[in-house]
Amino acid sequence: MSRRCDLTGKTANNAFDISHSHRRTKRLQHVNLQSKRVWWAGGNRWVKLKLSTKAIKTLEKKGLEAMAKEAGLNLNHY
Repeated sequence: MSRRCDLTGKTANNAFDISHSHRRTKRLQHVNLQSKRVWWAGGNRWVKLKLSTKAIKTLEKKGLEAMAKEAGLNLNHY
């Protein structure tokens, strides 16, 4: 499984670690992913998704069906 949000598609970001002497070394800023069980009213069951914390906040506002439709996600496979 990749480190990727199921609904938003967010992945890691390339960045630099900068030391005190200002040497730069490459590193990754990973997405804050959480495994979450979300109630899907349309399917009348729980769906287990890997979501970023930003997606969880948006999910409370928009709803699962709307976000899955935007992402082109078929909830029957989860």
